[in-house]
This record gives sequence, C-alpha cells and structure tokens, in this order.
Amino acid sequence: MAGALPQDSTRPLAQHHQQHSFALVALTSLFFMWGFITCLNDILIPHLKSVFSLNYTQAMLIQFCFFGAYFVVSLPAGKLVKRIGYKGGLVAGLLLAALGCALFIPAASYKVYVLFLGALFILASGVTLLQVAANPYVTVLGKAETASARLTLTQAFNSLGTTVAPWFGALLILGAAGSGADSVKFPYLLLACAFALLALIFAALKLPDVRDQEAQQSQADDQGLHSAWQYRHLVLGALGIFVYVGAEVSIGSLLVNFLGEKNIAGLAESDAAHYVSYYWGGAMVGRFAGALVMRHIRAGKVLAFNALAAVVLLALTITGQGALAMWAVLAVGLCNSIMFPTLFSLALQGLGRHTSQGSGVLCLAIVGGAVVPLLTGTLVDVLGLQLALTLPALCYLYIAYYGAKGSRPQPW
Repeated sequence: MAGALPQDSTRPLAQHHQQHSFALVALTSLFFMWGFITCLNDILIPHLKSVFSLNYTQAMLIQFCFFGAYFVVSLPAGKLVKRIGYKGGLVAGLLLAALGCALFIPAASYKVYVLFLGALFILASGVTLLQVAANPYVTVLGKAETASARLTLTQAFNSLGTTVAPWFGALLILGAAGSGADSVKFPYLLLACAFALLALIFAALKLPDVRDQEAQQSQADDQGLHSAWQYRHLVLGALGIFVYVGAEVSIGSLLVNFLGEKNIAGLAESDAAHYVSYYWGGAMVGRFAGALVMRHIRAGKVLAFNALAAVVLLALTITGQGALAMWAVLAVGLCNSIMFPTLFSLALQGLGRHTSQGSGVLCLAIVGGAVVPLLTGTLVDVLGLQLALTLPALCYLYIAYYGAKGSRPQPW
C-alpha cells in the first residue's frame, strides 16, 4: 500500500506536463501561420505598388492598415480572451483571419486599393486575436523562469512561416505579375481555407484552461496592483514592442526595393523576393539558438546584445554599398530573432492575474508596425532608401536600453 501512494500522486503531475506539451505543439502551427501571413505583406507591397502606381508612403499604407488593427483590436481582444478563455480566443481569431483572406478575392476582382486595405485590416484583426491569446498562453504553460526560452522556441516556428512566405509570394504573386491584382486571388484563397481548417481543429482539441492558474499566481506576485498599466516594466516593454515591430517591418517592407537599387544589388523584384527569406530565415535560426542560450544567460542581456549588433549592421547598411550593404541588412534578421518573444515574456513577468490584460497592452503596441514603416516610407520619399534606415537603427537603441535596465519587474 505504501508503495502505491507516490505512483498515484505523481500521475496527475505527469498528465499535467503531458497536457502542456501537447498544447505547445498545437500552438506552433498558429505561430507559423501568422508569421507566414505577416511576411507575405513584404511581397504584397512591391506588387501592389506596381499595380496601382503608388509612391512609398502610399504603399506603406498596407502595413499601416495591417498593424493598425493591433491598436484597435488588442484591448477588446484581451477582454474577450479573459471571458471565453485562450482556446475560444484562438478559434475566434482563426475564423476572423479566414474571412480577411477570403475578402482578397472581391478586392482583386474590383481592382480597388482601398478594398485591399480593408481586407488586410480584417485579416490582421484575426491575427491580433491569435497573438493576444497564444503568446501569454505559452508563457504560463510551464515554469516562469523558462518562459522566455519557451516563447522563443515557439516563435522560431513563426520565423519558419516568415522564411517560407517570400518564396510562396515570389512564385504565386510576383511570378504572376502579368495578371495584375488578380494574381493574389489564388494564394489568399488557399490561406482562407487553411485558417478555416485550423479553426475546426482547435475547436475540437482539448487544451488546458490556465485561467485558474493565473489567479493563483497573482496572489504571490501581483504586489496588490489593480491594473497591468501599473507595472513599469510592462509599459516600457510595450514601447519596446512598438519600436521593435516598427523596425523589423520597416526593413522587411523595403528589402525588395532596396535590393533592386543599382548601387546595392540591382535585382529584379522576383529575384529580390527570394533574398527576403534570408532576412526572416536568420530570425528563425537565431530563435532556435536563442532558446538554448537563454537557459544559461539572462534574457535581458541577450536582448541588449542583439539590439546593439543590429545598430552596427544598420550603420554598415546606411554607409556601405554593394554586397556589404546587402548582407549587412539581411543579417539584421539574425539579430531580430529573440527580440519579440524576449520583450513579450520579460514584460509579462510577474503580472499574475493581469497577464491577459498585459498581453492586450503588448499586442496594442504592435501598432508600431503601422506607424514606424509609414514614417520610414515618408523618409524614403525624401531622403532615399539608405538614409531612411536611420529610424529603425534608433528603435534598436531603445531595445538595448530595455534589455539592460528597463526590463526589471517593478511597479511605477
């Protein structure tokens, strides 16, 4: 009888870990999908710029509408996830993303740029809901001290999506440029079907509900605060997310045109699109490596190091020419690797029952992907492609500060 007690007592714990592991595996598919759909904008921008004869500021409205959805939807999404749970939020986000992709078909049929922007906003609203639900879900599915490494690992599959997307876009969108706006119909129809299928799968899956776990954690670590906004490291982290997404998206959005410059590589759009995969592929490789490194080195130090390395590479991009400038800007992707998941997990550290609200705040800050690229596009129209990259470099300087000092958990 005495020997049976430890076996019985450990069974729920083993089932608990097995349930968490299964949930993490299922979530990786979502990270892949929203990475894929987000990076596809980098191909959509030069394509629609050509189809509708847009300047850089107008073309960047694609990112403005896509990432602007984060500003509009994030806080309501945080409240929705708190009410219906993480699983319900994932299913709702997938269905909304499927609708947004489907709306590309009438937008292409009518050949109206504003309709494309509207479809992108709806698609991004679904992706926002997925982010609000999935990112904090990963942070609480395991030990708090390994949250950064865990989120970095799942974000590596996000980077796999961003690595594959440029090849997909080059083949089915830029490769079919002769058909103009109609070339986006087939790829976005495929994506609509994929999101709808994932919604059905996640609706049927049994995933752990961790809302009770968050409430228990909060008694120990929420310091009696009544709102996520009262945490200094969360607010500073939100600013970090704002400038990081803004910098990453600005660079990715301009790569096809940057590599087409005569003094850089002089590549055709369809050829340059393949090199965009190196930018996002670097982030993928770095995330797999970073997940291991941050088990031994404090996440904030790794974040500060990568941000400073990105500043150096952008300085070479701005001042250099030819292969030096080309490979320097592509290598920034490697530095980007651990930034988003590390910023996210450091900012959520110690929030307890305020975690879902904090996630909403951080996803709200992803609107940096709307604001910074639009400003960068305006700078390109005025100063040229190389000098405009000074703005992303300044963004990385702030991230270095947050990793070194601003990420320490404390109230205001």
